[in-house]
Amino acid sequence: MNSKQKSTIQALTGGKFRLHLLKNLPMGLLAGLKIENVTKEACTTSVPFKWLNKNPFKSMYFAVQSMAAELSTATTCLVATLGHQSSIAFIIVDCKAQFLKKATEKVYFTCSDADQAFDAVKKCQESDEAVIKTFKTTGKQKDGTVVAEFEFTWSFKRRSS
Repeated sequence: MNSKQKSTIQALTGGKFRLHLLKNLPMGLLAGLKIENVTKEACTTSVPFKWLNKNPFKSMYFAVQSMAAELSTATTCLVATLGHQSSIAFIIVDCKAQFLKKATEKVYFTCSDADQAFDAVKKCQESDEAVIKTFKTTGKQKDGTVVAEFEFTWSFKRRSS
């Protein structure tokens, strides 16, 4: 990882992330989104089960889970795009979700597909064509119960100079 990637990871997993949410994603701040861990291999985010996040069925609202799931893949993509000579843009182009169990406590979403993001960025630096990659993230409660699985498809493209 380059120095820009390392410093961004440090900021995202530290206190500055709450300020970032306040400025750029206030609903994420209200929901309690948190980036637990970011490495070159994976990203784990979490969202608590609290009054604000629950639905009438006494479980976590699906949209709240979606925010945390998307954050685990987006953070991976963001880190991969930083610190390169060419600026790389990325945008979500598809989303699929499967809700397997009721989420009744804090949920941790882990995306272990970071290598795909770094691969996409490398390909973008060599071409003007968009590169499409799909990232899987799995939401688990503390006891290991899988509550949801998401697939987010991202498009990466080198910005024109």
